[in-house]
Amino acid sequence: MSIRMDVTQKIGSIPLCKHDNFAKVSSYYGSNTFNELTMKKVLSEKTFNAFKKWQDEGAVISGKQADEIANAMKEWAMEKGATAYTHWFQPMTGLTAEKHDGFISVNGKDQVLEKFSGSKLIQGEPDASSFPSGGIRATFEARGYTAWDPSSPAFIAEVELGKTLCIPSIFVSYTGEALDKKLPLLRSDAAINKAALELIKLFGHSEVKNVYSTCGPEQEYFLIDERYYKLRTDLQLTGRTLFGTSSSKGQQLEDQYFGSIKERILNYMNEVAEEAYKIGIPVTTRHNEVAPHQYEFAPIFEKSNIAADHNQMLMDIMKKVAHRHQLVCLLHEKALRGHQRQRQAPQLVSCRRQGK
Repeated sequence: MSIRMDVTQKIGSIPLCKHDNFAKVSSYYGSNTFNELTMKKVLSEKTFNAFKKWQDEGAVISGKQADEIANAMKEWAMEKGATAYTHWFQPMTGLTAEKHDGFISVNGKDQVLEKFSGSKLIQGEPDASSFPSGGIRATFEARGYTAWDPSSPAFIAEVELGKTLCIPSIFVSYTGEALDKKLPLLRSDAAINKAALELIKLFGHSEVKNVYSTCGPEQEYFLIDERYYKLRTDLQLTGRTLFGTSSSKGQQLEDQYFGSIKERILNYMNEVAEEAYKIGIPVTTRHNEVAPHQYEFAPIFEKSNIAADHNQMLMDIMKKVAHRHQLVCLLHEKALRGHQRQRQAPQLVSCRRQGK
């Protein structure tokens, strides 16, 4: 018997714990995010208003206000079970990056206290020498700084044995150059806002205070059984097939598109959606795509910056949940030879918000 045939015969259903009582999504949506609703409950009115003014107009908050936000964020995260925090950023690797630090601080009496200051919330200092951007500078000059992005809410990342507070951040060099993919997006949105406001005012709409773009990125992906994945060195090393015979059944009949979703895949989709809702990702659409074993998630439109963060978070969830279901999630744009190219299709719209 061939190895492939042996693997095929061993593939079966995955034992799952069946849920009898399902909670409404609205009861836990965003429960692991330090969003505006949570901030309004735990911050003083003055600090919350200052934070909103920072978000909307760029008026920087004071050090005292930053300390209040940091302490409230720490207390909220610890109540959720978090013991560490990280500035979560997007270097030029196509992935996200993080360096975890504990909340503890030694008090000099062989005891520790949990502390988190405004300065630690606003800025971190991970080493930038080993990122793709680091090779253009000498190692001792390759300092990188993370800075809190207040427009994107902090969230809790969960694993079986612990939780971590993740603070969305930008990543810049010592001299201020962008070393990530988030800062250029923020600068682009600021440029759109400035140019659009000037244009709108020419038409007499002086009441408009802010213009921003929104985005709803469709995320396509392939799912294959872990056992098949382990038979393919090319998939393991590159995330795509590089050789081999084309599939005997392709996408010519298009019978997969919008077809009935298999039970194993639907279980996977349900768990991904549940994990996504906890950290405030508004996934609404799921369906079979054109190629065999290809599927798609699509969210509700959000501000482009938040949508970009959520897309990175969603891809991470998809890969982790796939492992629990003994599947592998392939996100390469051309994962399977002979099948259609996968898209990460951003649908963009410009919006405007009027002043009060």
